[in-house]
Amino acid sequence: MKRTRLTHLLFTLAISLTLLSQPLHAERIKDLASIQGVRSNQLIGYGLVVGLNGTGDKDTDSPYTINSLKNMLSQLGVQIPPGTNMKPKNVAAVIVHGDLPAFSKIGQKLNVTVSSLGNAKSLRGGTLLMTPLKGADGNNYALAQGNLVVGGLSGEGQDGSKITVNIPSAGRIPGGATVEREVPNGFNQAPLVTLNLHEGDFTTAMRVAESINLTIGPGTAKAMDATSIRVNAPVDPGQKVTFISMLEELEVKPSAAAAKVIINSRTGTVVINSQVRVYPAAVSHGSLVVSISEQTAVSQPGPFARAGQTAVVPQSQVTVSEEGKSRMFLFNPGVSLDEVVRAVNQVGAAPSDLVAILEALKEAGALHAELLVI
Repeated sequence: MKRTRLTHLLFTLAISLTLLSQPLHAERIKDLASIQGVRSNQLIGYGLVVGLNGTGDKDTDSPYTINSLKNMLSQLGVQIPPGTNMKPKNVAAVIVHGDLPAFSKIGQKLNVTVSSLGNAKSLRGGTLLMTPLKGADGNNYALAQGNLVVGGLSGEGQDGSKITVNIPSAGRIPGGATVEREVPNGFNQAPLVTLNLHEGDFTTAMRVAESINLTIGPGTAKAMDATSIRVNAPVDPGQKVTFISMLEELEVKPSAAAAKVIINSRTGTVVINSQVRVYPAAVSHGSLVVSISEQTAVSQPGPFARAGQTAVVPQSQVTVSEEGKSRMFLFNPGVSLDEVVRAVNQVGAAPSDLVAILEALKEAGALHAELLVI
């Protein structure tokens, strides 16, 4: 079993080494950066889902559902007599949210997610009534309505037993919202375009600026910091769209990532990138195994004993052994990731052992990489 785990670990690390050892290829600016100001906006709203098969909110625990239902009926001209005790089991209060993409126009459709706010057991088969979706500024930007697509389900027996598959209290409405207001932006008025790298790096920012200047002309782009590159662009909207389309297709060779070792303390996963180097160091790693075995023996009195009794006597045996014979290995100057993993696997170290070795190397100053625990 142990050999199988180590073989699997070695195979996985070998694949990672093959991928990480590949030279960095040029990537499009579209994949490396985004345009400042071109972004989506989050929308949220409160609404009611009706048509449920008795799986809606309970009136005793979710009074706001009844109040919302009464307010909606009053707006539709239906007067509820005072003191009426409404107990609809087919209504649920929900939160509706979605993203409004950049440059969305009035009349376009959006996908929305509907999640139960109260104690509804399931939204399967329900219909969302017209729900305004607000932005962070409090204005309504879309209206949502439609039938829910719920991937989960639940069932319950009379004896209290129940089963739940996935999440039945949340669903989606593809194209369930209609844009009613456009988000203003100054994209067409700005004489400059700012590219923001997804991952800040001074070398990559400089290479992006150099690629644009070589293609468009000197002085067109200038790296402002490790993240932003400012580019002179045409003022005419049509020309600007063509200009940015050309910028997005330019290829740039990104800078190599900094040397990092990522450790997931919850799962024991260890990821080492190809920039990690280890300097001269000798490592000895061992572990003691303590084994305790319990046995019982029967003690009987002699044949002529008068007061003796038969008794069960426990017998414990404790042994201490040290696993492995070859626990010492030496790292030469500037060894690569391949050599580090090979040396660790030769001594049969598990992922937890690898973490301990890397931490010790870091403390000794032999590991030149950043240790990140997530």
